[in-house]
Amino acid sequence: MITVGVYWFQTKQWSGSEFGAIFSTLGISSIFMPALAGIIADKWINVEFLYGILHILFGCTFLYLPHVQDPQTFFWVILLAMLFYMPTIALSNSIAYTLLKKHQYDVIKDFPPVRVWGTVGFIAAMWMTDLTGNKAMVGQFYIAAIGAIGLGIYSFSLPPCPPLKSKSENASLAGRLGLNAFRLFRNPKMALFFTFSMFLGAALQLTNMYGDAYISDFGNVPAYTHSFVVRHSTIILSISQISETVFILAIPFFLKRFGIKQVMLISMLAWVLRFGLLAYADPISGLWMIVLSCIVYGMAFDFFNISGSLFVETSTNANIRSSAQGLFMMMTNGFGAILGSSVSGYVIQHYFTDVAGRMMWQEIWICFAAYALVIAFLFSFLFKHKHEPSALQEIIETKH
Repeated sequence: MITVGVYWFQTKQWSGSEFGAIFSTLGISSIFMPALAGIIADKWINVEFLYGILHILFGCTFLYLPHVQDPQTFFWVILLAMLFYMPTIALSNSIAYTLLKKHQYDVIKDFPPVRVWGTVGFIAAMWMTDLTGNKAMVGQFYIAAIGAIGLGIYSFSLPPCPPLKSKSENASLAGRLGLNAFRLFRNPKMALFFTFSMFLGAALQLTNMYGDAYISDFGNVPAYTHSFVVRHSTIILSISQISETVFILAIPFFLKRFGIKQVMLISMLAWVLRFGLLAYADPISGLWMIVLSCIVYGMAFDFFNISGSLFVETSTNANIRSSAQGLFMMMTNGFGAILGSSVSGYVIQHYFTDVAGRMMWQEIWICFAAYALVIAFLFSFLFKHKHEPSALQEIIETKH
């Protein structure tokens, strides 16, 4: 999904408004598919078997994408693929937790070193797509499909993770889907937090949607056509994922010193800086701005997601805490993704595309930066949260 923008705009030359719909598929599928897959895995099917089937179906769907010749069909195929793919993120965690506990490992201590390889895999996929010359070609879909089908087949060799048949088995469908957590919206503070979560989720989609397409578009300028940044834009953007692994280590320090609200505010201001740097960058003299924006991404992404998760942890009762965490993810990756992709596609198509059909990148990034700045300003005044270092430190130590 990082490089699909390059394929969409440069190879197919389809419109920006329709491209926004492509990224809305992540949000649509994130709203209900992870919960449904969780119910199936809890009650009927081994987790590793369901995980494998979903990846194989996802891979088979991606094999069809190179044959799609119109944006409408492309949308429906991507939506089908995302319905298969999005549940696998939670299922992979379930498999890891189950097997670690089964073999008497300390989940809190031993899971992060396992999970970090997911980010390493993300970086490897970006490098492979770039170095094989497929960031603008249909080859990117074949790489994804082969990787998914291979992972699916491998999953069948994992130790069994049978259905748990947990105490939630007899709960209502609304409870199993986590809908009971929507009662938290009765609390003005929680309602405000989830609303801002949605807006920040939209900001995340903006950088994923347009980052690679933006850098690759410098190839239309003769002075930049043969620069390393343009030829290997995906490798440059992988600095963002490398930065993630670093800033995760800094989170306990920032949380202890500044508190949850200030760390979330730092994240929002980091988005302003991220977009602002891209507005004035270029592949040669402004390369440092591109690199710095990628480094800032790690702070913008990690600080809000982890501090937001801790806020939910400290602000909800145990009987609804898991559902509340699911609601947090639904607002960011679900409704936030839909908001960011659909609105940005419309705005760019109607206000930031010139008469020649070229995207006005500087104006686009300034608009995104202004959006993040307004969100940060409103958050700083409207969201009230008292920093309690002792309670927060206890939770951080427990998580570690």
